[in-house]
Amino acid sequence: MTRSFNPSERDSKGRLNVTGTTQNAFGFRTRERNDEVFCAQCWEPLIHILFNVYLPLYVQCNGGSEFIYPATRRLLNANLLIWSQMKLILSKFENTPPQIVLEWKDSETEAEGWVVINSLRGGAAGGATRMRKGLDKHEVESMAKTMEVRFTVSGPPIGGAYSGINFNPNDPRKPDVLERWYKAIMPLLKYYYGTGGDVNINELEEIIPITERLGILHPQEGVFAGHYNLTEEHKIIRVDQLRQGMMKVINDERYTPSVEKKFTVEHMCTGFGVAHAVKAYYEKWGGDIKKKRAVIQGWGNVGAAAGFFLSQMGVKVVGIVSHEGGLINQQGFVPDEIRALVANKIGNKLVSKSMLPFFMVNQKIWDLEFEIFVPAAAPRLIIKDQIDRMIASKIEVFPCASHVPFFDPEIFLGPIGVYADEKFSVIPDFIANCGRARASTYFMENPVPADDEPIFEDIASTIDKALQKTHALNPYRTGIAQASFELALEQLVG
Repeated sequence: MTRSFNPSERDSKGRLNVTGTTQNAFGFRTRERNDEVFCAQCWEPLIHILFNVYLPLYVQCNGGSEFIYPATRRLLNANLLIWSQMKLILSKFENTPPQIVLEWKDSETEAEGWVVINSLRGGAAGGATRMRKGLDKHEVESMAKTMEVRFTVSGPPIGGAYSGINFNPNDPRKPDVLERWYKAIMPLLKYYYGTGGDVNINELEEIIPITERLGILHPQEGVFAGHYNLTEEHKIIRVDQLRQGMMKVINDERYTPSVEKKFTVEHMCTGFGVAHAVKAYYEKWGGDIKKKRAVIQGWGNVGAAAGFFLSQMGVKVVGIVSHEGGLINQQGFVPDEIRALVANKIGNKLVSKSMLPFFMVNQKIWDLEFEIFVPAAAPRLIIKDQIDRMIASKIEVFPCASHVPFFDPEIFLGPIGVYADEKFSVIPDFIANCGRARASTYFMENPVPADDEPIFEDIASTIDKALQKTHALNPYRTGIAQASFELALEQLVG
């Protein structure tokens, strides 16, 4: 059982009348005494010192245990045991082979691709399609497992999957490659796999027209068939809801940088989720978001939308870095400037007359003063040196807008990811980046509302619930990603 500290449960002497387990500063379960328990706020600095000063002596030196009181040794040993158990569960999930792997070689070009379905939990699996030169099977498998964890937050309760094509997206032969690709995987899309657009693949302009020509009602038809078990008539109704919902043009100025540019729910929902995760973090763990500064890495749909919504919340965006260059303003760009940068971007490219060269921005941006860093570029870019520089910049929260942002070979928490999680607040991508998955689930199960607010409020509510569960398990500012994974894995690994 898991307990949190509730002031109403204290006796006349101010002692907690509870027995069972609670959470220490690292998110590990520890036994409470029935007679007297320090409050969580008092324990945190003490345990922090024990962990960072005495534990290294205990672990590395044969005689280190002499410097730790027996009760403290028992506490640390219990924590290490539980952490080891969680790592074993995580390793088991990572290393369990996916249920289905389809490998494809194009007959007319050098293109190759993979569909990886980690499991058919709930009768179906879901995950988007990406294309880039150099992509490999491991990347696709990583994304499939990431999606399975994400669905524990966003719903529906289905398996994780992903598609990836190793091909240059700027090659003029791309449309024909995609045509042959979707023809090859058509049976999966018809009965138990749902997909969408991701890196260099546009769902509205590329996937939907191709799949419709192949007789697929919608790229998510397989989820409707395999998970919801709908009749053909009801499937058509739900598909229409989903199509209209994701393509809905946003008219509420709170959710779009430009009504005239006709941004859709598809464009803005993921970035909204990332920004709301930051807002929810400060509401639950403490802090005034209006006094915070942010750096955004990547200015595609996710990064740009996250920057827009953070700016609307009162955050000062002090830096933007993308592969084509970037912008720096330690005083912070005003909301109208951010709004214009989002509205004027071309595809996934940042556009500005004040653009600085990439090498210059990438050299300076890590040393700016900021509390929020949003990694919304390609996966596996963040290295340990950059983390150390961000720590020196007083970073507080790191919402993973990118799938697997750390330069680790592991699918989830590798050494760099764990290092970051133990130094500042890392919100894992299956929470911070669940906006699109949640929006899709909303439209699969609900008619399209006339207003925009219910759509975005549903995303916000989903993220709030997920972070509230994490906070109940671990009310401290470090170990948030590890606690979140523990909650998710409890649903997936027996």
